[in-house]
Amino acid sequence: MAPKRTLIVVAVLVGVVILYVLGNDKQKQGGTNNANTPAASSTACRVAVIADVLNVRQSPDVKAQVVGKFQRNAEADAEKVVQNGFRKLSENRWVSNDYVKPLQGRDC
Repeated sequence: MAPKRTLIVVAVLVGVVILYVLGNDKQKQGGTNNANTPAASSTACRVAVIADVLNVRQSPDVKAQVVGKFQRNAEADAEKVVQNGFRKLSENRWVSNDYVKPLQGRDC
């Protein structure tokens, strides 16, 4: 009976590890770059997504090519630049400023 119980416990632990790894991979797919890496400075601009899904566009235009996506609560480093209602994340990466909010204590 004990070996069977041990096998079940090991199987459950392996399952939990697999789910954890898959969950981290999904978060990293929020954009074309790893958007979940913390900012180098704790006061640099960093935003959280408040939409269910948020398109990352190549330029600050609703018709611009989509180059990535973020899921709700994803975080990303950003710049202070807002143009045509879009916040610049980095070169050729813009999101609608209506669907992100600066993290508390960040300079955006």
